[in-house]
Amino acid sequence: MKNAIYGGVNAAVLTAMGPDLSPDLDRMAAHAKWLLANGCNGLGVLGTTGEANSFGLHERKQILEGLITRGIPAARMMPGTGCASLTDSVELTKHARDAGCPGVLMLPPFYYKGPSDDGLFAYFSEVVNRVGGGVKIYLYHFPQQSAVPFSLDLIGRLIKAFPGTIKGVKDSSGDYANMQAMVREFAKEGFEVYSGSDEFLQQILAEGGAGCITAASNANSHWGGIVYAKRSGPEADAAQATLTATRRAATSVPLIPGLREIIARSTGDAGWRVIRPPHLPLSAEQAEKVWAAWGAAGALPLPGLAPAKAAE
Repeated sequence: MKNAIYGGVNAAVLTAMGPDLSPDLDRMAAHAKWLLANGCNGLGVLGTTGEANSFGLHERKQILEGLITRGIPAARMMPGTGCASLTDSVELTKHARDAGCPGVLMLPPFYYKGPSDDGLFAYFSEVVNRVGGGVKIYLYHFPQQSAVPFSLDLIGRLIKAFPGTIKGVKDSSGDYANMQAMVREFAKEGFEVYSGSDEFLQQILAEGGAGCITAASNANSHWGGIVYAKRSGPEADAAQATLTATRRAATSVPLIPGLREIIARSTGDAGWRVIRPPHLPLSAEQAEKVWAAWGAAGALPLPGLAPAKAAE
């Protein structure tokens, strides 16, 4: 897709934390800069991988503002702003807009299960009208996590009601047929479809999608950048094979602490293992498993980083 605002590879950025579990903005900003220099076109901050729902509103605002003051361009960030509360979603979305972010990624209201399409349409209508414009909304389709899917009918209604505002979707369902249907149904209207899984990047680009927003891009974005640039041919195919292998390696253990372990070992910075409960760091056995799997995928050392040191 041409002219997609976040077209390309977007990392669902890990949120670095200090020993007291507060956001470590210096460490996070350094990681964000490395991502932008190594294959990422944009940064999905404060999403699932960034543990957004483990942070309060004040902390989420602090993280976004702190990244900007440390040199991360607001124009390259897509913050997650979807909350269970309507007013919280509106407040975070306005904050992201006023900070200069062109778009936000929005979960559906996820506490009450089984809402109707009419109820979800009413919710998003309220958000759009209360925010008052100036920012694009990207829907976050992740039914395994939120238990609230976006149907094709609902997406079509929202696009028709709010053209140019309901701008795209991150599909983390793992269902390629659903992503494909979204592209075929809505891309002609400028709707940007992003895969939430690395394994579908080459396919979704060929279909006319915009790119990906993925957790594993925290460590495999170099190869994603090759796929986005080349699209097809032996080099793109080889890079896509590495993306698929690294995705499978990362999901061989709990994903978020697994990625933290890979970054910790790759940088020699044990601070990356700090994670907010209820998540926990990997066990020693899990840590060895994911590191061995990542290495077997052919993605070590990480480009732009010194060879891995002991991160004890």
